[in-house]
Amino acid sequence: MITDKRFLALPLLTILLSGCQTGSAIGAFDDPGFGEANRQTMAAQVVNPDPVYTDANPPTSADNAVDAIDRLRSDRVKKPERIDTRETGPG
Repeated sequence: MITDKRFLALPLLTILLSGCQTGSAIGAFDDPGFGEANRQTMAAQVVNPDPVYTDANPPTSADNAVDAIDRLRSDRVKKPERIDTRETGPG
């Protein structure tokens, strides 16, 4: 009787392990465009991957930086101007 259970367990175990198969039986991952939407989304988030600057050191002003720090310490920070991104004209 023990051998009958073993012969029954072997096909059952084979069926259960077939669910652990890697890859796809119909070849869905063989598509060359698989993941293209993700790559396009990441590329859209990059403004310029290889920027070219005319000046290696952009002009800065130490006086402006000192004034900004003084305003920050004395709690007199300039409020940024409001920018409305909605269209107000006819569509």
